[in-house]
Amino acid sequence: MSRDRIADALSLLAPAKVNLFLEVLGKRPDGYHDLATLMVAVSLYDRLDFQGDDAGRLTLICDDVHLSCGSDNLVLRAAERLRRHVNQSLGARIHLEKRIPMQAGLAGGSSDAATTLKGLNELWGLSLPDEELARLGSEVGSDVPFFFAPGAAWCTGRGEKVEPLTPSRPLDFVLASPGVGLSTAEVFRRVRLPEQPVDGSGLRRAIERGDVEEIGRRLHNRLQAPAEELAPAVRDVYERLRATNPAGCLMTGSGSTVFALCRDRAEAIRVARQLGADVEGLSPHDEAVSDVPAGKAADGLTIHVVKSCP
Repeated sequence: MSRDRIADALSLLAPAKVNLFLEVLGKRPDGYHDLATLMVAVSLYDRLDFQGDDAGRLTLICDDVHLSCGSDNLVLRAAERLRRHVNQSLGARIHLEKRIPMQAGLAGGSSDAATTLKGLNELWGLSLPDEELARLGSEVGSDVPFFFAPGAAWCTGRGEKVEPLTPSRPLDFVLASPGVGLSTAEVFRRVRLPEQPVDGSGLRRAIERGDVEEIGRRLHNRLQAPAEELAPAVRDVYERLRATNPAGCLMTGSGSTVFALCRDRAEAIRVARQLGADVEGLSPHDEAVSDVPAGKAADGLTIHVVKSCP
């Protein structure tokens, strides 16, 4: 999370995430599923600007007309939850610049909620520890606590139990979003529980060693098959990415974004170009693009070249 502070205004970046591993272990009494997942934050960001409101109002404006700015938005739900927690009539005006594709498995809404908790904690001078904010965030969304981790974590329960990991090197990815939104609930309704869950311990060790080839071999997502049933475009993008011969490729979360895990930055740019993205302005020696698409392919794919966040 990076920030800019001017007077009583605060600006923060909210990163997307990818799941390198996602196993569904079983159905819970509360209707959710028990999961085991390895998530990594990546350098594709939404931007949130916060400004105090002395009248005690909470308002949200977003530059994406397709996103609700009402009480169902996770940003306002997180803000209201924090305000109830401290039992104060605090206000803020929040502007959300949306760059993370929606309903794409990248957890943009959850990241925005976590960033809202961090931003308002600072704007309102509450000085609450991250552990407390993460607990509040778990009441808003299962992925929210992950965004209080350093950048990579092994997550269990609904996803809210977070064990930080320390990758020994940054990872390079190409994200390919087909523009088809998927309902997380509908994908989970179609999932087939395994008789023998896949073990993610080998992937965890590969992450800690920085062994990209081994990471690529051990990528796993139990939700990819039901997502492909709902949206054949996911399978099409997966096959196109796999044909570029990266270290590995996988759908992230409940879809619909598919990513290629690349061996280095130069390979990521090559893969993006093979998909048809206009990435002529990108250099293998530059930092990964942070908050804008690397390019649009002629067939409508939105393609980002990103790195894992530290």
